[in-house]
Amino acid sequence: MNKDKTIFEMQAEICKVLSSPMRIEILGALKDGEKTVTELVEILGTQKANVSQHLSVMRHKNILKSRRNGVNIYYAIANTKVIQACTLMKEVLAELLTERSKMAGMIRKA
Repeated sequence: MNKDKTIFEMQAEICKVLSSPMRIEILGALKDGEKTVTELVEILGTQKANVSQHLSVMRHKNILKSRRNGVNIYYAIANTKVIQACTLMKEVLAELLTERSKMAGMIRKA
């Protein structure tokens, strides 16, 4: 049972990292390939310090990997299954919103 608890705790840590809308947005920007901080700042329309902080957290939790090329540091998704997980959660959200919309329509008709 202790082993299961450790796995649940590790899973919760990953979920905590992915609980930030900005981090999910960063993952979306990286899903088609690696990018520099400057490119991400341009895509996301936010400040460099903010992007760098989020990148650091995700890199330390092994969600992202980085490589240096001259003065540039390139960030990429370490495991594409993270994108699959985000896509699956987006599908769950779409289904929940559809269901709520149906319920709201039923209430309006009543």
